[in-house]
Amino acid sequence: MRTGVITQKVGMTRLFQADGTHVPVTVLKLDGCAVVGVRTKDKDGYTAVQLGSGFAKAKNTNKAERGQFAKAEIEPRKKVAEFRIDEKNMLEVGDVVQADHFIVGQKVDVQGVTKGHGFTGAMKRWNFRGLEASHGVSISHRSLGGTGGRQDPGKTFKNKKMHGHDGVDNVTTQNLEVAKVDVERGLIMIRGAVPGSKGGWVMVRDAVKRSHKDVALPGSVKKRAGNAAPAAEQPAPEQQAEG
Repeated sequence: MRTGVITQKVGMTRLFQADGTHVPVTVLKLDGCAVVGVRTKDKDGYTAVQLGSGFAKAKNTNKAERGQFAKAEIEPRKKVAEFRIDEKNMLEVGDVVQADHFIVGQKVDVQGVTKGHGFTGAMKRWNFRGLEASHGVSISHRSLGGTGGRQDPGKTFKNKKMHGHDGVDNVTTQNLEVAKVDVERGLIMIRGAVPGSKGGWVMVRDAVKRSHKDVALPGSVKKRAGNAAPAAEQPAPEQQAEG
């Protein structure tokens, strides 16, 4: 199991195929998605990486976050999330995940917060058909109908689908297909719609119900200069013997 990524929803567009057909895609942007912390089994009891995305000003972060970013020697991030991974796929603090972490044609699971619609009626919220447009029905054509009997059962059952607040739900859409990746601009294009509004944060992971081949392990990352293997030290020149 590899790490997922934190992306920001840019919007929707379409890609044209070689035969002239077009594919609707949602554009997701990787904005400096870097590892800001790690969780190890010895210290924390499980293995995970903590990623941060979107650059933020230090004054807009709290004291605890500033301390964490300072310890990791990373510029503050707007969004921080944790991803469970296998121990063999552990990344290092400072590694920046690239867009080609996912490959074209791969299936992914996408998680986001849906758009809010405020207080809505039962027809919009639950797709109820409403009441008849004739046969004596007046004024209440868009009502939800009966919510409970009179004497029997004499109450409204719990979890009855009714009017109320709609949207702002944490939704995961499974088995979406990666249509294109742009490493230079940090873009991932997903075929179809993705939950959330423009500018919203979206988590992208490998699909749990599909097998994945030819993906980069532990992931496609750009190493920080300090994480690179140290160069071999040159032997000191021998001192000349005094005559």
